[in-house]
Amino acid sequence: MLKKERESLSESTSSSRAEGPALDVQSRGTGTAVSGGSPEQTVSIVYQRFLTGGGIGMYRKRAGGWLKHLDFIVLDALCLQAAFMLAYAVRMGPSNPYTDGEYRGIGLLLLLADMVIVLLSETFSGVLRRGRYEEFIAVLKHACLVEAVVIMYLFTAQKAVSYSRFIIYLTGVLYVCMAYFARYLWKVLLLRRREAVAEQRSLLIVTESGLAEEVLESALAREYDRFRVTGIAITDRDMRGSEIRAAGSAGIPVVACRDDIVDAVCRRWVDEALIVQSQGAPHPGDLVADLAGMGVVVHTGLFRSGEESGMKQFVGRLGDYTVLTASISYATPLQQFAKRAMDIAGGVAGCIATGILFLVLAPVMLAVSPGPVFFMQERIGRNGKRFKIYKFRSMYMDAEERKKELMERNRVGGGLMFKMEADPRIIGCKVMPDGTVKKGFGNFIRDHSLDEFPQFLNVLKGDMSLVGTRPPTPDEWERYEPHHRARMAVRPGITGLWQVSGRSSITDFEEVVRLDTKYITEWSMGLDLR
Repeated sequence: MLKKERESLSESTSSSRAEGPALDVQSRGTGTAVSGGSPEQTVSIVYQRFLTGGGIGMYRKRAGGWLKHLDFIVLDALCLQAAFMLAYAVRMGPSNPYTDGEYRGIGLLLLLADMVIVLLSETFSGVLRRGRYEEFIAVLKHACLVEAVVIMYLFTAQKAVSYSRFIIYLTGVLYVCMAYFARYLWKVLLLRRREAVAEQRSLLIVTESGLAEEVLESALAREYDRFRVTGIAITDRDMRGSEIRAAGSAGIPVVACRDDIVDAVCRRWVDEALIVQSQGAPHPGDLVADLAGMGVVVHTGLFRSGEESGMKQFVGRLGDYTVLTASISYATPLQQFAKRAMDIAGGVAGCIATGILFLVLAPVMLAVSPGPVFFMQERIGRNGKRFKIYKFRSMYMDAEERKKELMERNRVGGGLMFKMEADPRIIGCKVMPDGTVKKGFGNFIRDHSLDEFPQFLNVLKGDMSLVGTRPPTPDEWERYEPHHRARMAVRPGITGLWQVSGRSSITDFEEVVRLDTKYITEWSMGLDLR
């Protein structure tokens, strides 16, 4: 039946819609038809649809990445520049800082710092969902970062004495006030406009009876680009004439069953359709083709968002296939570039420090424990990739052979990590007859993390990052359960969240996995810089 209707739709869609009863507003292609109501109402509806683009008749794809919040970015930059100019006027009198050669550079530096921080820290991610307090904290954090970048530059360039500190600090204070109120007012205007636009976008929900209430509630409560839900089609039984209610909403009529969805769309105002079926149901390919062929924008639900389980999901292309990609975390190309740039800069500085430390530590190490100064060991990197890790040797030469003998004294159960008190493999570490522990040279460089410095070479090579998760040994990796492997979804790091949370006190490996997974799922450049 659907195939026959589809063959005739291209010739009869326009006439079918024009002949259908009880039409409020009908729009396909570039035409808009209005029936019922006074001429004044007709003119008003046509004018509203002209303003909101309703007569274009095609799907408006949302901007992605930073372009999605371009309005907020521009507004924020204007507030920052206004705060700078006002602060300059307060200190120097009514004048323009851009006519002052010294302060012109500060204004441009403020703008550059603002743009870089916006792009790297995703300041406006979820901006429309933030409440007043959350927005104030976000503005305050952003202002502190901008001020910190500017002050750091002036200090490094030794130009701090050339500028008024009062202007720089007052700029930050004024910016917080201006940006907060500007963002708040802009969000109010946006939400009001979207509510008005929603009245001009009609959505038909196509789903099963058991999912109808849940899908309706989700469409009404969680979609910020809102619609006017004008009807529901139930595909697994005939519920025409009844209503579906969601919390806090009026009843939405069931207008069709499986066999007459296309016919119902022909008789009603429908701009877009949302199709949600239970898992295991066949893909509604014929229905999608029919509705899309009529000019209706069709959204097909693949499955529920994985946000509750920590998964990030997005649609992309892989070869000739359109795919839904799921991952516990993701980073934009710009964020990846910034993290790698930070790794390279830190790696270069760390390698220079390693060379200096070598001149100091090597003679002492050779005196207390003859052998190589550096220690190399195979470790597991991102998603199971093996690499050689570099360290200053802090243990005796037979440390790996003696590890098997000491496994029963391991403080971490299951052999997933190795930690023990008074490890006799460490250079100079001894347990005295009275039970006290005498620490030696190896303990000193381990307690101060000096043995980790050669890993900056691993960072430069790309095997590791400055911040990440600690890489396990192959024998530890083989004991991992599936959920343990999540901690190696990123490049391992010299330091990480569980290390700074008290690495010597954590003996529960599940807690280590929890902290590492938290770092991965909540990763941002700001988190790395903490």
